[in-house]
Amino acid sequence: MEYIEINFEVSPLQPHVDILIAELGYLGFESFVETEQGVTAYIQKPDYKDCLLDEINILKSSEVQISYSIKTIAQTNWNEEWEKSFEPIEIGGKCHVRAPFHEQKPCDYDLVIEPKMSFGTGHHETTHMMLQFILDHDFKNKAVLDMGCGTGVLAILASKKGAFSVDAIDIDNWCYENSMENVNRNECNNINVQEGDASLLIHQKYDCILANINRNILINDLSNYVGCLNNKGSLFLSGFYNVDIPIIEAACNALNLKLQAKQEQKNWVALKFVNS
Repeated sequence: MEYIEINFEVSPLQPHVDILIAELGYLGFESFVETEQGVTAYIQKPDYKDCLLDEINILKSSEVQISYSIKTIAQTNWNEEWEKSFEPIEIGGKCHVRAPFHEQKPCDYDLVIEPKMSFGTGHHETTHMMLQFILDHDFKNKAVLDMGCGTGVLAILASKKGAFSVDAIDIDNWCYENSMENVNRNECNNINVQEGDASLLIHQKYDCILANINRNILINDLSNYVGCLNNKGSLFLSGFYNVDIPIIEAACNALNLKLQAKQEQKNWVALKFVNS
């Protein structure tokens, strides 16, 4: 699947870049790379319309100057672009996320990820926070679901932390193939990667569910997650902003899920709920 890349130049940068990213996220843009001049945003080509940017309020603001350029990028070009700027990251002093061409360094959990066009390297705030949640919690002998798995990075860390079994599901074929490659690359034999949506969850049961997806999809599929979450099971959610917490929490409370923990980075948040 092709992607639309929009390179925004923003002056002054802050707080306007964060506001721009927040508005783009609501419109379905999947990933962002902050630059010295602003931010580069990516959205799947079928989801992009010429009029989409008309809905971004900050582009009309007199307090900031924003210019942008748009181009289509093919899947085959993504690795080249990514390798130019991708640097390994460390999470919680225990986890190292790197590409195959990076040198391995001593750590508790070494994750080798090649994202291609999939979302999830640990660089984006939501992925980083979800990885931190996994590091902070006990996954030993747990049945785990990674919903909207992207690169498979969350599933891979859960597996390395001792999960008994992990289902990794994504609706996008490119993500499915990328997750398969990364699972094999990290030698995680207990991860079952599937292509599909929440309909695959019928008759399944999990102790922990990880879902780093946009707000609307989370709310729409929330009852499916709860239906396969064991009693006292944990649901970890991200892919939305601090202002979305009341909406997410209300939807979860209606399904007897109670908020137990929160992380926040640059207005993005990750929440842990427990099935009560």
